[in-house]
Amino acid sequence: MYVFHPGDYFVQLGDLRATFPAWLKKRIHAQIAVLADEHTLQYCLPVFEEKTGLRLGENAIVIPAGEQHKSLSMCTFVWNAMLEAGLDRKALLINLGGGVIGDMGGFCAATWKRGIDFVQVPTTLLGMTDASIGGKLGIDFQGVKNTIGVFCEPAGVFVDPVFLDTLPERELRSGFAEVIKHALIGDPALWKAINAKNFKLGKRPNAQDGLSYMDLLRASIEVKARVVKEDPYEKGLRALLNFGHTVGHALESYFLETTEPLTHGEAVAIGIICETCIGAGKKHLDKVAELILKHFPHRPIPMHAADVLLELMRHDKKNASGKVRMAIPGRKPFSMKILEPRDGEIRRSLEYYNTLGPSL
Repeated sequence: MYVFHPGDYFVQLGDLRATFPAWLKKRIHAQIAVLADEHTLQYCLPVFEEKTGLRLGENAIVIPAGEQHKSLSMCTFVWNAMLEAGLDRKALLINLGGGVIGDMGGFCAATWKRGIDFVQVPTTLLGMTDASIGGKLGIDFQGVKNTIGVFCEPAGVFVDPVFLDTLPERELRSGFAEVIKHALIGDPALWKAINAKNFKLGKRPNAQDGLSYMDLLRASIEVKARVVKEDPYEKGLRALLNFGHTVGHALESYFLETTEPLTHGEAVAIGIICETCIGAGKKHLDKVAELILKHFPHRPIPMHAADVLLELMRHDKKNASGKVRMAIPGRKPFSMKILEPRDGEIRRSLEYYNTLGPSL
C-alpha cells in the first residue's frame, strides 16, 4: 500500500480491504450514503461492498452516466435525494465513480448543510490519477466546463486498481491522457517508461510488459500530490496541472453538442499536442504527438468552429484580464510556464494537429 498526503487528508493506493474498513471504524457518522452512476452501481458497488463489508445499495443515490449530467439540475436531484434520506451534518457521502461523480458528488457534499464529510473512491483511471485528488469540485454551466465550484478537501481518497477491470477500453485510454500529462509536467522516468517500445496500455490492471497499473498510478499520483501540496488553491504552480486542459476543455464542450462527443481524456490528449505545439521545440513535439497518436485515434478539428473554440477558451476559469492563459511547455522537455498565447498561435496549433491525421 502507498499513502500520499497532498493536503490535510490522505490518498491511499492499495486494496480497499486493507484501507477502508479500518479507516471507517475510527469515524462516527450518523448516516452513510453512496453516490454512483448507472454503470458504477452495476459494476463497482458490488466490488466495493464485498471488499468493505458495507451494504449500501438501499442508500445509493444514482445518476445517469456522462459529462452532460455534471449540471446544476443534477445537483438539485442529488440534494433532493439527500434531503429525502435525512442526511445531517454528521453524514458521510461516498463518491463511487469517475471524474463526474467525484467532481459533482464532492460539490454536493461540500454545499449540503454547509458541508458534510465525503470520500472519493475513484473507479476510472482518470479519477484515480487526477480528478479525485486536490479538492477541486464543481459542475459545468451554460456549456462551459467547471464554471461553478469550490475548493474543499475530502476526508480521504481510496484508490484500488481492481476497478480498472470494469472499464471499457475507451475509458481506460481516456485516463491515460492524465498519466501522460503528469509525466510531461514532472516525471522524466515515467515519460521514459510509457515511451518504451514494449509498453502498451493493457486491458486488465495486472503487470503489463513490466509496468503494472500500480506503477502507473503511484508515479502519476505522486506528481499530482506533490504539486497540490505546494499550491492547494492554484495560485501559481498548480496551474501547470491544467496542461492540455485549456484547449482540451474547449474541444470537450464543443464536441459534447455533436453526435460524436469526445471523452475528457481524448480532448485533453489533443490539448496536450496543441499546447505543446505552441511552446516546445519540434523534436519534443514530435515525440509527444507520436505517443498520443499511438494510443488515441485522430479526431479532426473543424476549423470553421475555431472562433467558437476560442470563445470557449476565453471563458476558461484560469484566465486573467480577459486573456487566455495556458500551461505551455518550454523549448526543453519538462520545463513548463504559464503563458498567454495569441489567437493566431492557438489557431496554428489546431491546424498542426489536423495535419497529423490521415490524408484525404
